[in-house]
Amino acid sequence: MDIFLNTLIVLTTFFVMEIVAWATHKYVMHGFLWYLHEDHHEPHDNFFEKNDAFFLIFAVPSWLGIMLGMMYNQYVFVWIGVGIALYGLCYFLTHDVLIHRRFKWFDKTNNRYFRAIRKAHKVHHKNQGKYDSQCFGMLIVPMKYWQQAKAKPKKIKHNNAGAI
Repeated sequence: MDIFLNTLIVLTTFFVMEIVAWATHKYVMHGFLWYLHEDHHEPHDNFFEKNDAFFLIFAVPSWLGIMLGMMYNQYVFVWIGVGIALYGLCYFLTHDVLIHRRFKWFDKTNNRYFRAIRKAHKVHHKNQGKYDSQCFGMLIVPMKYWQQAKAKPKKIKHNNAGAI
C-alpha cells in the first residue's frame, strides 16, 4: 500500500507542477521577475542566462521537501520533493535539450509530441516582449499544436542563440 500511495503522491505532484510552472511562467516570469526572464527571449551567444536562476526557485522546495521530510520522518514531503524533482528533470530535458538545444542530445528526436511542444514554444517566443505571449506551459500542449504536428514532419531548424 505504501508503494501505491507514494507513487500517487509523486505523480500528483508531477502533474500539479505543470500548473505551477504555467502560472509561474505567465505571472512571475512575464510579470515582476521579467528582468530575470527577459534574456531568455532575446537572441544571444551566452550559454548561461539570468533565466537559469528559476532553476533554484523550483529546486529549493524539492530539496527542502526531501531533506526535511527525511530528517523529521515526514515522508509525504519526501515524495512531494521527488515529484518536483522529476518534473524539473522532464522540464530540463524538454526545454533545454529538445527545444532550445542547449545540449546536443537526442538530435534525431522527431516524434509528434515533441514537434507539438516545439511549435507551442516557438509561438511563445514569437513575441519577444513581456506582454502578449501565449503557450506558457511546458508538457501539456494545446490541441491545435497536436493537429499541426500530425502533418508530415519537417526538418527541424535550430539556431545558435538558444531560442527557436
